[in-house]
Amino acid sequence: MKTPLRIAILQCDTPPPHVVELYGAYDRIFTTLLETAASGLGLNPEKDLELSAFDVVTAQEYPKIEDIDAVLISGSKHNSFDNTPWILKLVSFTETLLQQSRIRILGVCFGHQILGRALGARVGRSDAGWEISVLPVQLSARGKQVFGQDTLAIHQMHKDIVFSTPAGVESLGASPVCAMQGMYAARRLISVQGHPEFTEGIVRRLVEMRHQQGIFDEEQARDALARVGREHDGVVIAQAFLRFVMED
Repeated sequence: MKTPLRIAILQCDTPPPHVVELYGAYDRIFTTLLETAASGLGLNPEKDLELSAFDVVTAQEYPKIEDIDAVLISGSKHNSFDNTPWILKLVSFTETLLQQSRIRILGVCFGHQILGRALGARVGRSDAGWEISVLPVQLSARGKQVFGQDTLAIHQMHKDIVFSTPAGVESLGASPVCAMQGMYAARRLISVQGHPEFTEGIVRRLVEMRHQQGIFDEEQARDALARVGREHDGVVIAQAFLRFVMED
């Protein structure tokens, strides 16, 4: 695919105010990541990326199909298995994208789950509980090929999962808590359950906030904060996303 790569970021949530103040909403957070990844691939972010953002929660705005080459579905605090109107609309839009062959789909966390749901897989709460902060993912054979390494370290922030591999899709990897850490179908879709866009500062603030809210107990928060500064492969994942969009 020729550049500029026209990627629409579907914002499925707004991060907490103290995160937005420091790092921006998902459009800015993903823009920072994708521009860094593009530079590492020898692309010129200003010329070779054309990023746009759409609020699919409140405004329920979506890009025109003819104006984009790829869609990135962001993470969210909301449940991918709920049937609220905006989520049903997002699932329907994703199903429409899956029925065509030109536009590539990128999914991150909630976006990964929405993709799974649109493909007919069950999504919901995991009995294994939360994955939080930087953790390893053991890659499948396809995952090793896509990411160019044997394992990934990635920020996690989820309790919901995709329970099975949809038909026509390959698994990219697994962890002890989540067997479906990513999905892949050539020239159609790629997704990860983790958050390549998250940084130490973002996750630290989210963990501290959710500890104060009683979502994470003392042990969970302490364990997550002990790992929050570890190196992670967010840029590696973003580069794989861009290579995927560029593939003919």
